[in-house]
Amino acid sequence: MKPVAKSFSLARQNAWLLALVFIVFELLAASAVIIFMMAPMARRAADDLAGLMLLSAQTRSELPPGTRADFELELARTHQLWLRETTPGEAHDGWHGVYIHFLESALANKLGRMQHLSHSVADKEDWFWATLPSGQGTLAVGFPTWRVGTQPVQALLITLGAGLVLAILAAIWLAKRITWPLARMERAVAKVGLGEAPEFLPESGPSELAALARRFNQMARQVQELLASRTTMLAGVSHDLRTPLARIRLALALLEERPTPALIVRIDHDVEEMDRLIGNVLNLARGLSSETPEEIDLVAMARELGAHEAGDRLNVAVPHAPLQVHVRPQALRRVMGNLVDNALRYGDSKPVELRIEERGTEVCIGVLDRGPGIPESQIDAVFRPFHRVETSRSPVTGGAGLGLAIVHQLVTANGWRIALHNREGGGLAAWLCLPMQIE
Repeated sequence: MKPVAKSFSLARQNAWLLALVFIVFELLAASAVIIFMMAPMARRAADDLAGLMLLSAQTRSELPPGTRADFELELARTHQLWLRETTPGEAHDGWHGVYIHFLESALANKLGRMQHLSHSVADKEDWFWATLPSGQGTLAVGFPTWRVGTQPVQALLITLGAGLVLAILAAIWLAKRITWPLARMERAVAKVGLGEAPEFLPESGPSELAALARRFNQMARQVQELLASRTTMLAGVSHDLRTPLARIRLALALLEERPTPALIVRIDHDVEEMDRLIGNVLNLARGLSSETPEEIDLVAMARELGAHEAGDRLNVAVPHAPLQVHVRPQALRRVMGNLVDNALRYGDSKPVELRIEERGTEVCIGVLDRGPGIPESQIDAVFRPFHRVETSRSPVTGGAGLGLAIVHQLVTANGWRIALHNREGGGLAAWLCLPMQIE
């Protein structure tokens, strides 16, 4: 069996990546400061010090012997340079630091020969000495290390160390800030997978994470609605099947005693009612998501629907010119048919009007009746499976409560909009809006 490669968390990967980026940036910034600022300043300072050392050695040789001691004291007090007849310590060709290297190069340029500084220790203090020409002889000019005072290597190491710590801490904080919402979403998705209702995620933070949280919350709501609809659908089916089953059981018992054609007709009607209920439930569960969208003439579909309705209760008011839309035709036909059937069923035997109107970039289909309407508190609830405004659940006074649930499912699946509102003067208006075909 092939071993599974160990993978690091997204937070750790981002933390190391951000830390590496910060470190590289800090190295580049430090290099730029050293090359373009510190190095030129150090070279100029070393050149000035080399010139001062040479001038001090030459000036001493030109002074009267009686004033040389005062000159040396003033030089030591003002410029921290000391003069000696001989060079303390020994010449050392090793590396003493960047500034000392610049100073040796500046002395070499002025003397025309390489001049290595000598190193000595006096009273636990480091000194550097240069043997310079003074009159007919030479003179040792020295200074303590504290006169230079710069430690670029130590400063660079400290800066890099502090920068590394800060970079790692900042990278961990940024990585946690990015991955914490993802970890929370992962826990929420796991709850959804177990069939539990997760807490909705906060739709805040970076735009991408906020959009992702918004999509997840929408999905969670849809899952909750689906689970609630499934529970309601199963409860409604079991409830609505009991009535015809009880009638069939009673009819069978009567058939044993006295068979009559009326009992057989009653059983047949109950079987048809059960079959119709089961068919509506299957339509609700199955939907038409696999149907391929195509371009159709909405006006022709509305006129075809009006022609199939018997009698003169359905008035079709549509434009004369064709109106092209790109939709799933069977889904649209089922939605329009269910809305019309619902209006005819609850319209108090009054005429029902089917309209088509263009509203900006949308085309809206209206089904308007003059029935009792729907209480405002139940307008949203009528889209739930088996919800009926008329509570008798009799097939004579109403359907199974699945027509508008099927409409809502198909409208949501196709990205359309539907709205119900009560009309002035009584009745209900159902408006289905879908995008127009853009040429």
